[in-house]
Amino acid sequence: MTIRLLGPPAMDRPGGAAGQPRGRKAWALLAYLLLAERPPARGRLAELLFADADDPLGALRWTLAELRRTLGVRLDGDPVAVTVDPATVVDVRRVLAGRPDPAPLLDVEGELLEGVRLDSCLEFESWLVVERHRISALVEARLREAAAGLLAAGRAADATPFAARAVARNPLEEGNHELLIRCLTAAGDRVAAARQLAVCEDLFDRELGVEPSAAVREAAGGSTGSAMMPPLGGRAAAVSQLEAGQAAIAAGALEAGLQCLRRAVAEAGRCRDTGLRARALAALGGALVHAVRGRDGEGVVVLHEAILLATEAGERATAVTAHRELGFVEVQAGHRLTGEAWLARAQELAETDAEHAAVLGVRGMNASDRGDYPAAFARLEESVERARRGDDERQEAWSLSLLARAHLLRGERAQATAALDRSLDLVQRQRWLAFLPWPQILRAELDLHGGDTGAAADSLEQAWSLACQLDDPCWLGMAARGLALLHTAHGDHPAATEWHLRASSVCSRTPDRYQWVHGHVLDAAVTTAIERGDHERAVPLTTALATLAAHCDLRELTVRAHLHRHALGDATALSSARLLAADIDNPALTRLLRG
Repeated sequence: MTIRLLGPPAMDRPGGAAGQPRGRKAWALLAYLLLAERPPARGRLAELLFADADDPLGALRWTLAELRRTLGVRLDGDPVAVTVDPATVVDVRRVLAGRPDPAPLLDVEGELLEGVRLDSCLEFESWLVVERHRISALVEARLREAAAGLLAAGRAADATPFAARAVARNPLEEGNHELLIRCLTAAGDRVAAARQLAVCEDLFDRELGVEPSAAVREAAGGSTGSAMMPPLGGRAAAVSQLEAGQAAIAAGALEAGLQCLRRAVAEAGRCRDTGLRARALAALGGALVHAVRGRDGEGVVVLHEAILLATEAGERATAVTAHRELGFVEVQAGHRLTGEAWLARAQELAETDAEHAAVLGVRGMNASDRGDYPAAFARLEESVERARRGDDERQEAWSLSLLARAHLLRGERAQATAALDRSLDLVQRQRWLAFLPWPQILRAELDLHGGDTGAAADSLEQAWSLACQLDDPCWLGMAARGLALLHTAHGDHPAATEWHLRASSVCSRTPDRYQWVHGHVLDAAVTTAIERGDHERAVPLTTALATLAAHCDLRELTVRAHLHRHALGDATALSSARLLAADIDNPALTRLLRG
């Protein structure tokens, strides 16, 4: 039996039609039970879906009985636990689980509970809007993951349908077009690749008023991380090019570094050294992800290929690196489940303290972005401890800064200050200028909270200047946000608005942006606009924040978007915010909800 919740809800049994659950609320209840993080209490379910009934608990009992009768699922206890027969396929659970065979993804149509509306259950409707965005984003991420994996394995023709479906689901996401064009080019269909490029250019010009990035155009030209280069002299030359490329990237000579790494990949392939080619691919993929803006699409395919070759050659450490980097890409993009899957695999393969520290740092970042603070603290604290044992000061500084961010978001300023001071000390000791703006900006925000606007101004101006030199969208967005808050504290509202606009523009200018930063910037801009009474500006910003947060599973920012709607006059938004915040352990957010 198959239970379909994506698209119009329905149940299919072998042998023909069968009785379906009666009423929209039966399907709504089933979806809520299947997607809830923990079994919900009966009283909560009755309030959520049957508050308008004469006997809400009685209506809930009848609906549970209807689901048991028609679907054969077990629904027991209080809280209500749902158990589905192993022989029954639930489409949304299959998407959440990420099955090894991606073929069923091509059959996924429509949104969660398509056509179901419960206008009398406004809290449930708010939950459903968020879940629709989250599940849609997850389907898209799974499609891209399948396409990239098949492309890296040399199966471009098989990869193309998955990339095409990703484009169909989200045609304004540049990375989807880039991936489809890469698949068509690798499959030898350059005419179709050129046609898709033209479609992308026309669509972006018409809908967004912008041109696609150079990465999309280069995909049509066949540029890949493993393009063959002229022979250079065997294994020794490949090792030399790999080392030279890594050194050049570290020194900021990006084009020269990428060229060396591509040559290392090509030469390692020519001399048939699978392990060395895997290492070179992992280095190239990491450089494309971290050092070059707008190249995550190419980097992902290169990292998939690195994993295939590292597995074949028994290069465990390389496989750890490539899995971690793929997880990092997914976390930045707001794909929580796919990111966690790559990182969990990296953790399984990791052996050294340094490897564990690096993976745990990204897993902690993912949990923190989502608003899962207990998991974030556990992973980040272990990352810091393992980095110390492994004498990896840069990783220790990185994880400490994220630990400080989590404490700052929870209003725990003393803990945030201690973590940041240690992080800054390590960054300065390492002379890690490429990372310095991040802890500087967080420290400035602490100074702002403490009323020390002079110290905050010094830190933010330094961070902005360095971020401009580095041309890093994340640091630029965060620094501009901080400068906007500084001007707000000084009462200079026109300057604050200008900096908010600049922050939103710079942090979202590349397709491979860090979505949490984008959401954090939008949230600050909305807060400032509401405090000034500028509702005309606050309303569209709140809508943009709500959409982004739901799509990227940024649960705390989703709650904050509902709180902004409440401040703008939506009488139902506060109860929806409380429902969505039920599983978020953040004292600062709790205080806001109570207020």
